[in-house]
Amino acid sequence: VNDAMALKKADIGVAMGITGTDVAKGTADMILTDDNFASIVDAVEEGRVIYSNIRKFVFFLLSCNVGEILIVFLALLMNIPTPLLPIQLLWLNLVTDSFPALALGAEKGESDIMNQKPRKANEPILDKSMIIGVIVQSVSLVAAVLGIYLWALNKFPDDINHARTYAFVTLILAEVLRSHSSRSERDSIFKIGIFSNKTLIYATVLCFFLLGIVIYVPFMRTIFQTVELNLFEAEMIIVFALIPLVLGELFKAIKKKFNIA
Repeated sequence: VNDAMALKKADIGVAMGITGTDVAKGTADMILTDDNFASIVDAVEEGRVIYSNIRKFVFFLLSCNVGEILIVFLALLMNIPTPLLPIQLLWLNLVTDSFPALALGAEKGESDIMNQKPRKANEPILDKSMIIGVIVQSVSLVAAVLGIYLWALNKFPDDINHARTYAFVTLILAEVLRSHSSRSERDSIFKIGIFSNKTLIYATVLCFFLLGIVIYVPFMRTIFQTVELNLFEAEMIIVFALIPLVLGELFKAIKKKFNIA
């Protein structure tokens, strides 16, 4: 029997590493170096975790960037001063978005990942479920940031930098907090464990530390055109920043309840 043709035709051709022929091993997608079929299960699990983490990475970054674009675009349509300066957007993309996104790649994967149905070979990463999720998260970011920005504009009509600081800090906190919700497409952060991904915890602490530098170090405030915030203002910002996280968790609960893929 010509194994090479069958291996080529299969979705995933598997060859034996010890007893398999050189032709079979050269054609196969997967080679069992120990000739143990149980290794296939481990390989499938590892592949599913990697694919799942890629989806989380893409979902988080895409929803962050779409949200940022919509915030600036809607502000222009509303004929109000732009909530975010170019240097602030650059900081968001290089620092705030990057570290949590990279940490999502270190996620261990859901506990029931091997019980999930196999995906179709031609299924895109950006499927219907993710598109809806991106829309929900983007809209929630817009609501949180523009909501507090408009409130701050009304409270500080003669201090645009104060209002922009509100928007800037709210967006950073919202994105960092919702990165924890992005760790799973189905389970809540309480089920998967808030502190189970230590890499993401370190990324969160780093983002908060860098945010503190931008807000409370004088020469950095000059560069980013921000102002120092007091405790009451920080409480207001946290309330608005929690909106995307809460909506993200509600969206997952709805998907799970109605068994939406």
